[in-house]
Amino acid sequence: MIPCPIGERAPYDVLPLANREVIRSLDYFIVENVRSARRFLSRAEIGKPIDTLEFAELNEHTRPEEVERLVGPLLEGRSAGVISEAGVPGIADPGAEVAALCHRKGIRVVPLVGPSSIVLALMASGLNGQSFAFNGYLPVKPPERLRAIKHFERRAQTEHQSQLFIEAPYRNMKLFEELLAACLPETRLTVAADILEPAEFIRTATIREWRALPRPDLHKRPAIFILL
Repeated sequence: MIPCPIGERAPYDVLPLANREVIRSLDYFIVENVRSARRFLSRAEIGKPIDTLEFAELNEHTRPEEVERLVGPLLEGRSAGVISEAGVPGIADPGAEVAALCHRKGIRVVPLVGPSSIVLALMASGLNGQSFAFNGYLPVKPPERLRAIKHFERRAQTEHQSQLFIEAPYRNMKLFEELLAACLPETRLTVAADILEPAEFIRTATIREWRALPRPDLHKRPAIFILL
């Protein structure tokens, strides 16, 4: 399970050099997107031509029966690297299906160290890192979306559990405004955008404080939202 940088940082600005030796030993990769995986590997100093590598895609369009085919070479003794488009595979990104199938078939699964925007946002938030839940995307339709926001706010309050979620970057500002309108004044909200990038923005404030602050520009910027 091979992490790759979040954003445009050079690979070994955020990845340990030890990862490079593992990547260099591989010639078969199961990836979310072949184009972005080839780009990452070309920047990762792997010491071999990219055209000599074999790629197979694993994403939201991959059918369950196709996952079996992806694991076929591993049953023949080959090793594979699993790469998502950004961050760590298997955490809010494809990869879990392959890992689960490998466990069922007795194939060792090895996670490498790398950046997870979910963990990095929580680390910097000042909110509860002892108990937290990542909830993925909120519903798109307004009534269900409002119910989800209120549900996660209640859960944060009653369980003192940090509630993390994400949104499509072009809808970030709409979600931010909905949070300010729907949540209680003393609820704390963390907004973390462009993590590990030069334009990184991470701030925690109460809803009351956010309402009085200038609005951050979150449009089309990868972001994590946390309620507590």
